[in-house]
Formats: sequence, structure tokens, C-alpha cells
Amino acid sequence: MTLRPEYSLGHSAYNDFLFGPLGADSSGIDLTVLSALTRLGLDPWQEAERLAALPREAAVEALARHIAQLPDHPWSAVEAVKIAARLIALLPKGAVAAIPQTAEMRQAARAASATAGPPPASAKPRAGLPAWLAWAALAIALCVLILQFMPDGKLGSSDRSAPERPIRTA
Repeated sequence: MTLRPEYSLGHSAYNDFLFGPLGADSSGIDLTVLSALTRLGLDPWQEAERLAALPREAAVEALARHIAQLPDHPWSAVEAVKIAARLIALLPKGAVAAIPQTAEMRQAARAASATAGPPPASAKPRAGLPAWLAWAALAIALCVLILQFMPDGKLGSSDRSAPERPIRTA
């Protein structure tokens, strides 16, 4: 059984670069370019495409800056440049066909780029239908619980001091 496109990595011209090893971080975990860019909050394929479009020296400098920004990185600035130069050599030269995406992925990417940044302070989260249904169920359960504990099973006032009416028999 094959995976649907949105669940498979597929093959792209950037895979050699993205899965290229940086080395182990200070905790001993082996990093790839893919994991390093992800740790920095960047989309690895978009960043690979951006770096491939740059001149090689500029791409090496940009990747070296990313490597230096990694938390707990054990590499010096000189080592970061050497690692970046080795990895940038794995990038394809020239125009590369885009990675095929599903309509849902394209829509999610557009929505993410349109809503970049924190929401304004005036934006309030809206409750959806499931939240309203949950509150309604809670209210009904509370009413049933109250009825269970009422001595006469009615919600009206149970004033015991009022005189009872005699029952007429005919």
C-alpha cells in the first residue's frame, strides 16, 4: 500500500542536501540539515530552494549563520562555514521542479503565510458548535441532577408552610 502524497516525503532534488549530515550536537544527537532547519522553525524545502537560488558564497554564509543559530551547537564559526560549504555543494544547480503538493497542502501554506505573526490583541477565540453542544449537555445534566434531589421532583418553590388544600370527594 502506498502512502498518500501528503504523508510521504517523496523525492525532491533537495533530498541529498536536506538529509546531509551536519554532525552531532552537544547532546550527541546526529543532525541533518532537515532537522537543523526544523529546529530553527524554517520550512526545510523552502529554505533549500532559497539557498539553491543564491550564489554559492552567499548560500554558504546563509547556511553557516543558520548552523551558528542552533541551540547547543558545538561548532565554531570556522567549522560552521566548512560544514555549510560541504552541504551547499549537495544542492542542485539551476531551476528545480517544485515538489508536488496536494491542494490541502497548498491551501495550508497560503493560510500560514497570510497569518504570519501573532494575532492582534483584540482577536478573541470563537467557540464552535462542539463547544456549544458540550455546554448545553452540561446544562441539561445539571437540571436533571437538581430534579433528582428535589423532594417532590418539581422545580417550583417547595414552601412547606403553605396550607394544603383539602381534596374534595364527590
